[in-house]
Amino acid sequence: MAKNVYQLSPLEDLVLAKMLVRVNPIVTNNLAGTRSFSEERYGSVTRIYIVCGEDLTVPEDYQRWMISNFPPKEVMEIKDADHMAMFSKPQELCALLLEIADKYA
Repeated sequence: MAKNVYQLSPLEDLVLAKMLVRVNPIVTNNLAGTRSFSEERYGSVTRIYIVCGEDLTVPEDYQRWMISNFPPKEVMEIKDADHMAMFSKPQELCALLLEIADKYA
C-alpha cells in the first residue's frame, strides 16, 4: 500500500492550525488588527440577511449585532429555523430565496 506523501507530523498540524486561526467576534471583543470592508467592494454587493430564530450556533442577539454592524439591504426572518435552515425549514427558506431573486436579481 502506498504511503501518503502529504501526511503531516503532529507538530506540522499544530503550526498549520495556528496559521489558519482567524479572529472571530463571537468569541472575542478584541477586533484590533482586523481589516475593515470598503464600501466600493463589500458595499457594492446587495446583502440580505435571513435571521434564523432558533439558531443555537449563532444566537439571535449576535445575528442582530452583525445586522447592525454590517447593515444589509433587507432583513428577513424564519422564526422556527435552526442554524441549518435548508434542513429545518427548507420550504420557508426556498420561498424567501425566490422572493430575494425576484426582487434583486
